[in-house]
Formats: sequence, C-alpha cells, structure tokens
Amino acid sequence: MTEFEKAVNRAANLCSGSERCSSDIRTKLQSWGLDEKETDKAIEFLTKNKFLDDRRFAGYFVKDKLRFNKWGRIKIAYALRQKEIQADIIEQSIGEIDQDHYTEVLDQLLNSKIKSIGSIRKRENKAKAFRFAAQRGFTSDEIYKALARLEKS
Repeated sequence: MTEFEKAVNRAANLCSGSERCSSDIRTKLQSWGLDEKETDKAIEFLTKNKFLDDRRFAGYFVKDKLRFNKWGRIKIAYALRQKEIQADIIEQSIGEIDQDHYTEVLDQLLNSKIKSIGSIRKRENKAKAFRFAAQRGFTSDEIYKALARLEKS
C-alpha cells in the first residue's frame, strides 16, 4: 500500500468516527506528508465517497454549538468561517436554526447568569448579563428582547 493510500485510509477512518470539514482533513493530510496535488486528490475521493461533506459538517456543527455550548448565530458563523466553510453553506446552516429553540437557549443562558449576579433591575447587573450574552454570539436586539422578557417574569 502506498503512502497516499495509507493517508486516505487514515483520513476515511477519521471521517467515519465523527464529522470533519475539508479544511481540517486537508491540514491532517498535509501534516502526514502529502503534497498539494495528492491532498486535493484525497479530498476529492473522500467527498465523492461521502466521507467528507462540508454542508453536513456545518449542519451538525451549528446544532452542537447551540445545544451544548449555547453559542449565538454570530459566534457560530465566525467559527465556521475559521474552518474555511463557504459563506453560502454557513448562511444555510444558520438559517436552519429553530427560532423557538434559539430563544429558549438565550433565555436559559441569561437566567443562569442572572442567578449568579443578582437582580437585573440594577443597571450594572443588566450590563453584565448583556455583555455575557454578547460574548456568546447573540445580537444586541436578541439580548434586549430576552432581558425585557426576563424582567417581566
């Protein structure tokens, strides 16, 4: 078996274990000693045989980051851009987020923060909660609406 075939088999095993994006696999293949031409050939093979699919990867990535990390759309999109996912794929994947679930995640996130800092009736605590949610990638408009909902309840 050639070095190329070994590298492709290793990459296929990686992709079988969990979803990977093409830029991550490209980096792996190059670290294993494949040149640019061989890397492109390997990526093409893996994509053709459905081991690798950036659209599928982005869909799972969005769901996981929202569900487990409680990230907002902005932070998720940024992370996908870092992984060199195409803009149209990012837009489509983020567009598939269920708005009710997204709002619920933001409310839960703010609720847990408010429990640790105290009442959001104080301006400084409200600002802390706002900054916390903004760092997680939620937009200002989403945060203001969530804080208003939480103040009423």
